[in-house]
Amino acid sequence: MADAPPRWLRPVAASLGALGVLAGAFGAHALRDRLAPDLMNAWETAADYGLLHAVVLLSLSAWEPAFRSNRARPWLISACYLFLMGILLFSGSLFALVLTGVGGLGLITPFGGTALILAWILLVRTGLIRLDKDTGA
Repeated sequence: MADAPPRWLRPVAASLGALGVLAGAFGAHALRDRLAPDLMNAWETAADYGLLHAVVLLSLSAWEPAFRSNRARPWLISACYLFLMGILLFSGSLFALVLTGVGGLGLITPFGGTALILAWILLVRTGLIRLDKDTGA
């Protein structure tokens, strides 16, 4: 259905939310006494950012008027993909860095952060579109 959010958005957002909670709990209970403070901080940052942006994705899945808008829809879908890519690259690279000790994985993290920033900018752009003037097919 062209006027609805993509079908993948809600289940992926909910799954990322669950992973964020699991990662936070794993860090607090299984890793806290095993990691140096800087690595523990990286783990917590990854869990926090992943969970926060999963909630954003879930919220976007309910923004039906923007998905119905011919002008807003491409901006909103692009923002969703950037949020997803940002979570995977930012949080994923930090989790991998902490678990493997491969410092080079930290080079991926800024790309995830950049994707998250761009997603927020696209939401600003989407929010400036007058949805009441452009709804329907």
